[in-house]
Amino acid sequence: MNPTKLVAVVLLIAGIAALAYGGFSYTRNTQQAKLGPLELSVRETEHINIPVWAGVSAVIVGVGLLTLRR
Repeated sequence: MNPTKLVAVVLLIAGIAALAYGGFSYTRNTQQAKLGPLELSVRETEHINIPVWAGVSAVIVGVGLLTLRR
C-alpha cells in the first residue's frame, strides 16, 4: 500500500469518526492543595467538539485522494 492510499484511508476513518461522535472527552487530574500529609486533587472531564465541516472535509479529501491515485 503506497503512502497516499494510507493517508486517504486514515482521513476517511477520521472523518467518519468525527461525524459519528462529534468530539471526544478526556479526564485531567489537577492538584488543588497540599496541606501537610493531606493532598486534595480534582478530576476534571473536558469535552472537545470537532466541527462538522472538519469531518466532512476529511471525508472529501480522503475520497479525492483515493480516486486520483487509481
